[in-house]
Amino acid sequence: MDPSERAVYLTFDDGPIPESTPFLLETLRRYGARATFFVVGDNVRKHPDLYQQLLAEGHSVGNHTYHHLGSFKHWTATYIIDTFKCQQAIEKLAPAQPTPPLPRGEGGLLFRPPHGWLRHSVYYWLSKEFRIVMWDLVTRDYSKWLTADDVFENVRRYARNGSIITFHDSLKSIDKLRTALPRSLEWLKEQGYEFRTF
Repeated sequence: MDPSERAVYLTFDDGPIPESTPFLLETLRRYGARATFFVVGDNVRKHPDLYQQLLAEGHSVGNHTYHHLGSFKHWTATYIIDTFKCQQAIEKLAPAQPTPPLPRGEGGLLFRPPHGWLRHSVYYWLSKEFRIVMWDLVTRDYSKWLTADDVFENVRRYARNGSIITFHDSLKSIDKLRTALPRSLEWLKEQGYEFRTF
């Protein structure tokens, strides 16, 4: 994003799930931060109350496929159908909008591919409907080789103006995030960063 603005974009992939989403929401609320959650459609189906809570608290949402599919492991048509199934789940539970929704395509619906990979053919078709959002700072909070201190250090070392920072709303990450997320948010605020959403 714009490197001239003292702002970062917090993102969380893979939720919502009851084991981690409530903690993430409470922590973001405590620091006055908004984030963009790239949700898995099947998790939205299983936990609609958590999905609606993150919307009610002012966070934005994006599509992360219905079954957390890897693009290189599936046919283009299979992947696109799964993505639109997730979008249906997202829109089915979204509250009524007071203003018209954003147009589809660049700037409208948000999508992030699981694992950060897309076939060229998938990118071609999805970019007609979605703004595809990647990242420049992945915290690696899911790695069994990293500690909470390591996750925080990744934020401290690599955050810069306009950074899109990726955390995970998942079982693999939550134990580290209980320490690393508050420390990261506190440090980012101390450095003067504003928290923005897509």
